[in-house]
Amino acid sequence: MENISEAIDVLSQSANTLFILLGAIMVLAMHAGFAFLEVGTVRHKNQVNALVKIITDFAFSGLAYFIVGYYLAYGSHFFNSAEILSQGNGYELVKFFFLLTFAAAIPAIVSGGIAERGKFYPFLIASSLIVGLVYPIFEGLIWNGNYGFQAWLEAQFGAAFHDFAGSVVVHAMGGWLALVAIKILGARKGRKPGVAFAPSNIPFLALGAWVLTVGWFGFNVMSAQTMDGISGLVAVNTLMAMVGGTIVALLMGRNDPGFVHNGPLAGLVAVCAGSDLMHPLGALVTGGIAGALFVWVFTWLQQRSNLDDVLGVWPLHGLCGVWGGIAAGIFGSQALGGLGGVSFTSQLIGSLVGIVIALIGGGIVYGAVNAVAGLRLSEEDEFHGADLAIHKISATNNDR
Repeated sequence: MENISEAIDVLSQSANTLFILLGAIMVLAMHAGFAFLEVGTVRHKNQVNALVKIITDFAFSGLAYFIVGYYLAYGSHFFNSAEILSQGNGYELVKFFFLLTFAAAIPAIVSGGIAERGKFYPFLIASSLIVGLVYPIFEGLIWNGNYGFQAWLEAQFGAAFHDFAGSVVVHAMGGWLALVAIKILGARKGRKPGVAFAPSNIPFLALGAWVLTVGWFGFNVMSAQTMDGISGLVAVNTLMAMVGGTIVALLMGRNDPGFVHNGPLAGLVAVCAGSDLMHPLGALVTGGIAGALFVWVFTWLQQRSNLDDVLGVWPLHGLCGVWGGIAAGIFGSQALGGLGGVSFTSQLIGSLVGIVIALIGGGIVYGAVNAVAGLRLSEEDEFHGADLAIHKISATNNDR
């Protein structure tokens, strides 16, 4: 019997390791979605830069998170022998990989907001500092119970802040950090209220949205991190939020393909927090409201604001992420068909704390890097485009 028990334990550990590894791979693939969403949205002269930024941001984020970020969030490090690290089928290593793909989404989100006028290396340095030092503070606060914040919320309001897959921890954090960087950079030359630049390639934009949408099921479902935590409720809630966001964005956006393909992303951002709690109808409403929020705010930014958010990452991730955190406290309640165990007040406070940490951390990091190295391309480089100015090559070659 002892041998059978040991065999079951080994099989269970192996299955958990494979499960979270597959999740890490699916979320890693989402970074290709970030890349192509940006490629399709920016002008032709900045497409190469969009591709290069996403993969290099991931590499620099990986280094920063491995060395310091993961330790700040969870108190674990990898400066042990390979023999120790490989224990338990290397589950802790693969867990790091999975959570790294979340952490690296932060600079990928920021990249879309500051596109077409940001310097390359200064933003890589800023991304490293954000992923290594700023993001782990809030990540550990919420997902590891650091500093007693979650315990305080539970004692005061009956439940801790609930963010199952990162509506606030990942998306809102990235969106509000992006807002800081966008404000520091200022608008692109020629861009002003009522005057915007059309997407360069709708098929690439659509491809990016589809890659992100498919990967999101790994992002949400596999946030359980173990096989015994798998929930079909998470999968269907993810699906229904995507459906709600798409339909509302289609109707409010008057068939605009940019809104149609960002609508599902808005719904998916919003449902992350409460995807394990809500009734599917609650997820549908959550996604629909997120789709409406994105269309309305992005339209306002384009027509009436000097805030030049190229991909609309502040409304898409920042605002829809916060809405998702709050929505978990509404539609996650038993009164509205959810599983319960959430507090609206805790959800509101936790979401606001995420915004504050992002604004303060972003102000410090982006402000410091801007003061030392400057974050914005020269006017001449911006005119010629980041592809030629930074990478010395354009996206396509028309030579015959």
